[in-house]
Amino acid sequence: MMDKMAEIFYDEANDLLNKLEDLLLELENNPEDPETISAIFRSMHTIKGSSGMFGLDAISHFTHEVETCFDEVRNGKVAVTSELISITLKARDHIRTMLDEPENPDIETESASLISVFQNYVLNNHIGEITESNKKETEQAKAAKPAEKEMPKREATWRIQFMPSPDLFKNGTRPCALLEELQGMGKCSITPFVAKIPSLSRIDPSCCYMSWEIIITTTADENELKDVFIFLDNSSLVQITCIADEDSEPVSKRIGEILVERNSTTEEVIDAVLSSKKTVGEILTDAKVVSKEEMQAALTQQQHLKDVQEKKQQEASSQTIKVNSEKLDKLIDLVGELVTFNARLGQLSQSIQNGVLSTLGEQGERLILELRDTTMDMRMLPIGTIFSRFRRLVRDLSRDLNKDIELITEGADTELDKTVIEKLNDPLVHLIRNSIDHGIEVPAVRQASGKNPTGKVTLRAEHAGAFVLITIEDDGAGLNKTAIRRKAIDRGIISANDELSDNEICELIFQPGFSTAAKVTSVSGRGVGMDVVKKDITALGGTVTTISNEGEGTKFILKLPLTLAIIEGILVQIGTSFFVIPLSNVVECLEFKRTTSTRDKICASVNIRNEVMPYIDLRTFFEITDPEPATEQIIIVNDQDSRIGLVIDKVIGNYQTVIKPLGRLYKNTPGLSGATILGDGSVALILDIYKLSDIIREIDTNSDSFSNFQAKAAIANF
Repeated sequence: MMDKMAEIFYDEANDLLNKLEDLLLELENNPEDPETISAIFRSMHTIKGSSGMFGLDAISHFTHEVETCFDEVRNGKVAVTSELISITLKARDHIRTMLDEPENPDIETESASLISVFQNYVLNNHIGEITESNKKETEQAKAAKPAEKEMPKREATWRIQFMPSPDLFKNGTRPCALLEELQGMGKCSITPFVAKIPSLSRIDPSCCYMSWEIIITTTADENELKDVFIFLDNSSLVQITCIADEDSEPVSKRIGEILVERNSTTEEVIDAVLSSKKTVGEILTDAKVVSKEEMQAALTQQQHLKDVQEKKQQEASSQTIKVNSEKLDKLIDLVGELVTFNARLGQLSQSIQNGVLSTLGEQGERLILELRDTTMDMRMLPIGTIFSRFRRLVRDLSRDLNKDIELITEGADTELDKTVIEKLNDPLVHLIRNSIDHGIEVPAVRQASGKNPTGKVTLRAEHAGAFVLITIEDDGAGLNKTAIRRKAIDRGIISANDELSDNEICELIFQPGFSTAAKVTSVSGRGVGMDVVKKDITALGGTVTTISNEGEGTKFILKLPLTLAIIEGILVQIGTSFFVIPLSNVVECLEFKRTTSTRDKICASVNIRNEVMPYIDLRTFFEITDPEPATEQIIIVNDQDSRIGLVIDKVIGNYQTVIKPLGRLYKNTPGLSGATILGDGSVALILDIYKLSDIIREIDTNSDSFSNFQAKAAIANF
């Protein structure tokens, strides 16, 4: 039990340290924000108390000293400067080391050193006793004090009765546009009143006969609601009434109470009809005490307030729990087994022609698919969970390189599979470091070229169908394509006579060991960063695209699948074997006729619409000896900016599959990324398009495997 409690403590402590880093970086931008200062103090206080409770006295004592400093800051006695942020970030890193490496012999010395630094800072930076070295910095911090924060607007529910004049259309006013504007301001329920519309023979198309009642829950106040109707003519009538706010929680009232409140009837009439077995609405509309439209408006108001109340109750009661990622992986495996089981059940019901069993199989399939989608949603995390880590990286690296750099993040709420997110950290670190070191110039150079001295690195994420696009963009000097080409020639990667496009030159930076840095530093120069990016992103089934304009900056675009657990694919057959090709790679499928000259060759080429394209004969590659069909097919697939063909027997159809990892004996098999179980219990192998294309790249172009020079050239230039 104690081990379980300790595990919870370590998880919470790590979360607090991650949050603390974000708060400190935020405080550096707003040095006198009392809310951020209080949040930092609370984080330190929680770590101190929790660590003391679990007997981690060294952490408790050290954190107490940091907390003491921020207590002085909180009381307005000590100024916030970049120096304080830097030493507190060091303290935060030290606490993490104390958690991860409690037996480290250097911990006690480092703790004493940092405690001394904090004590000296408090002594030297009391308000009114600021030293000359940080006086200017403190004044700048005060000058940068943000405007007093506005109080968050309170949400309220309003009833708007919109009764336009008959001449509304003649003035050019479009009531639909007004209603759409209201819908954009919050949750809206609209009831139209159409009783005044005359018969078709008497209608005047230029007249407005309708009116509307709108129930809206919004943070906008009454004046903002009135502004929507500011251009109405004087003959139109708009009445706005507040029917619920945060002080008077929306209550789901009875329909009779709402009608009395709206002055549609009286309490006496309501009391008189309550004894009847009919509903209040039926009695009042049958007796024509209330029109059907007024009754509908009242019902709409009742349902709107009920929905708002339920939403607030859900928000108040919603809780988040932490689940071990291994348990989620196990759940995905079990869902995959259920999908397979249900498919086999469906095949059995068809073979014995049992209608009851078929119906049960269809119901099971619907429930299993819903369970699968829910499980996948549980694995999805906002990519902002790793975006926040890079703020510290940019801050520290820009200071080391004497550069002024701002990190801008966009689309942090874009969701991605947790497995993909976990493997994205290293590639993004390398790309951001590359932008800071090679891309962004020092302030003096930027100013001389007419740029803002502060460089910008933008980290952006957005959905694109079944993929997520992550962009790392800087406004620096851009790639020096001449220097890249010269370096590639010096290293023998290309020859001086090779003609390369701009995109091909940009791709050279991903070669192993490639670097244009004049000297090796602690940041770059060894050429071991960008090739890692390419390798890791390709392993995730993604692509990297580079766009650069000299003097304007560089943009790296990563295209990644939403999830690695389930893929959309095309099921194909070769002999009695089945394979799945990821749908994201497929371009087209064509008929293919084997020639005598290419028989029994793994790789060859084919002419498709006057384009010589290399292909892999999967039958030969996998040594499948089953009889050949009369007509085969070739599937054209994408690999980065290139295309190759895969020769198969036939296409079975679309197939959504849960990926199963291959066993230890087969996990390094070239061209395969996993397997899946089909409905009949047989196994289908999932093809790795990127590994298959590597096989073509590694083919010896002097081999007799190719029938003509054009084919050899096509493979060589692939």
